[in-house]
Amino acid sequence: MLVAGAGLAGLAAAARARELGVEAIVLEKGWRAGGSMLLSSGVVWRYRSFDEFRAECPGGDERLQRLVFEGLDEGLAWLESLGAPVVERETGNPLTSGVRFDTQGLTDALVRAAGEIRFNQAPEARPVGRVVLATGGFQGDPELVERYVRPAAPLRVRANPWSAGDGLRAGLERGAALSDGLDEFYGRNMADVDFGEDEFVSLAQVYGRYARIVNERGEEFFDGAAVSWSELDLVQATAHQPGARAWYLLGEDALERRVRYGTVGDLVAKAPTRVTPDELPFPAPDGAVAAVRVAAAITHTIGGLRVDERARVLGADRQPLEGLYAAGADAGGISTGGYASGLASALVLGRAAAEDALR
Repeated sequence: MLVAGAGLAGLAAAARARELGVEAIVLEKGWRAGGSMLLSSGVVWRYRSFDEFRAECPGGDERLQRLVFEGLDEGLAWLESLGAPVVERETGNPLTSGVRFDTQGLTDALVRAAGEIRFNQAPEARPVGRVVLATGGFQGDPELVERYVRPAAPLRVRANPWSAGDGLRAGLERGAALSDGLDEFYGRNMADVDFGEDEFVSLAQVYGRYARIVNERGEEFFDGAAVSWSELDLVQATAHQPGARAWYLLGEDALERRVRYGTVGDLVAKAPTRVTPDELPFPAPDGAVAAVRVAAAITHTIGGLRVDERARVLGADRQPLEGLYAAGADAGGISTGGYASGLASALVLGRAAAEDALR
């Protein structure tokens, strides 16, 4: 079995295949394993109830959502059995349950279990045989992002640099159908400066629900009080504003609000693009005492190849394409209309792909 991509989905597929007695060869475009999972918080989670999952991601494929919801606990236990180190057994969010892993330790455990990995090797355009596409989505390809997401300006990439649509293209070459949600993405509004991999978390500005949100012209385009808990809707809206940028305008009460990493004021004080109201390029509204300029950044795409609950890639006729599977961000349509754990989908679908491919 050939696996394209050594992120969580690809490594899970290869490790599960090897566990079932079949060796898999993993082709990784980059120079290391772990994909964007290695750069994440390491929290692998699901909603506490399936009804909540459906309510939060109403446009998603219900069959795939059920697969992830029902299969995650087994997947988490399997990761622990491989030696993946657990940091916390709580997510910090009352809507969700899951486990936080040390991402380097998780990567190392999966690499040990996966077998052969060939680095600096992209997948073939038309792979043959049993193939699992797990290249991480298409956020790293500006042309594909422009075609499907259609932002007002190029988005910053808050992910590894190798997830550039190789899986999507390989699937389309074989006649694959595309899922819903191709214009959606998971990401963050970041402080509007250049940033490196070690700043993906520290420069994320996740307090828009407490701000007045305006674009570069000072026009309010999103009601902070209506921002979802994940703030995914806000970053997607920002992507369609001039320059894919926005300003968060904050009053004294907002600065005192507590968020995951302290108070809003703590985060604002560390933001390199914070300014005082009199430094704004437009008249400041009454009550604003601080402002932060943000830019939309994409972590992973939500739309991708259409798959069934066995991770088989489907053609235009909704029938599976022989021997072709997709997992992780290459498989689309699970969290359409909202936000659900990309790591959870990667884990469950990666395992499902291996199990079906070996039938």
